[in-house]
Amino acid sequence: MAPERIEFAGVLLLTLLTFVVSSALELRERVTELLAHGEAWQVDEIPFTLMALSLGLAWYARRRRLEASRLLAKNRELTQKLIALQDNERLALARELHDEFAQHCTAIRIEATYIQRSHSLEQIGEAARRAAASAESLQEGVRRLVRRLRPAELDQLGLVAAMQSLCEAWTTRSGVPCLFHSRGNLCQHSEAVDTTVYRVTQEALANVVRHAHATRVNIELAVTSDSLSLCVEDDGRGFTAASPESGYGLLGATERAAALGGRLVADSAPGAGTRIHMQLPLVPELHREAA
Repeated sequence: MAPERIEFAGVLLLTLLTFVVSSALELRERVTELLAHGEAWQVDEIPFTLMALSLGLAWYARRRRLEASRLLAKNRELTQKLIALQDNERLALARELHDEFAQHCTAIRIEATYIQRSHSLEQIGEAARRAAASAESLQEGVRRLVRRLRPAELDQLGLVAAMQSLCEAWTTRSGVPCLFHSRGNLCQHSEAVDTTVYRVTQEALANVVRHAHATRVNIELAVTSDSLSLCVEDDGRGFTAASPESGYGLLGATERAAALGGRLVADSAPGAGTRIHMQLPLVPELHREAA
């Protein structure tokens, strides 16, 4: 028998035993007689008050159960979307590895075999140049995949300079002004925080290009003693919660923030622009104030 059925049967049994004991001992009559002595203090109204409290608690418990069921269903939906997003990313990586890397590796092997069988220095030189070109393309493909997994700019420039570079490059490509502002000590936190901030900003800017039709974007990054906040705001057309713009991209950004104990909120309405706000906690091992 299921545990919930056993618990329900236990509640029914306890209720029945209470009725039997109360009937046998005439508890209501005895309680009424005792409460009658406290009429001046309205003690005899306590049973009705307790009954109202019980009904209220039962209603509250039902509301919480319905809310928990709704949140559970939403979490299942988000989990399914996130799994689909991860599968799509893995499929894209696998396709690139197969189509590009395998092609260049095969080309290098063919050129190496050709060099082994060639007797002319000119033919050997040509094959070596072709192999070198394939190796260079292979190396560039590896760098591209590494950048998809971890932005190289973060290691080379640091978070603030990488964010500034991202905004400038995005402005050059899109033609839309992107202003970046930073406040606080943005150097004393973990690589995971840096990567999350950078990737969420990338996703927000990508959404501006694809959907917003904005004329300006403002990005603000601020740090306090215990938290880091990122705000990306545009003056575009906005979106509703049920629109495609609020799909996989924002889901992935939300999951990135949640993985670090933070939260991400998207405030938007049709014609009112969009504001993406992410806040991440900086625990002691991730954040050390400058002396």
